Amino acid sequence: MRRKHRRLPANTDLDITAFMNLMIVLVPVLLLGMVFSQIRMIELNFPGESADQPIDSENLKLVVTLLPQGLEVSDSERGVIKTLPVMSSEDGDSDQQNYGELRETLRSIKSQVPDKTDLVLEVAGDVDYQTLVRVMDTVRSYPAVVAASVVEAELFPDVSLADAPDNRQLTAALTPGGAAR
Repeated sequence: MRRKHRRLPANTDLDITAFMNLMIVLVPVLLLGMVFSQIRMIELNFPGESADQPIDSENLKLVVTLLPQGLEVSDSERGVIKTLPVMSSEDGDSDQQNYGELRETLRSIKSQVPDKTDLVLEVAGDVDYQTLVRVMDTVRSYPAVVAASVVEAELFPDVSLADAPDNRQLTAALTPGGAAR
């Protein structure tokens, strides 16, 4: 006896409605999330092995040393340009770095060498992060008035970070008479 096998018709249509609904909701949510996850970054250059190479006397290697006692602007060839000890605050509770004088010193150096864009920022280990960021912002640019509007003019935007020696102290500032203050 022969049996007849009846083949059931196969349903060839796929139901992807639920998947499409998921994609319609998921794609805009992911696109909106990308806008909120942007991070502002500052590119830093860390000194490498080339720091040991001899420096030509024509090249200026500007170094700003950030210590808890103050700031020191120097040239690796010619020595200390300016020493800026910390300023006592008006309330007497804390001392503050002399950011304004640092900015003016760097502006005068920039006027003498306008094509120079890099400097090395030596930082002592016990300097707090907020002070480091504020000094980095100070050496990168300064507010200038151009066509009746305030813009950020470039000072030394290529900042390289280095560690200051552990036992480094602020150089004694000299008075016009030649004696240390």
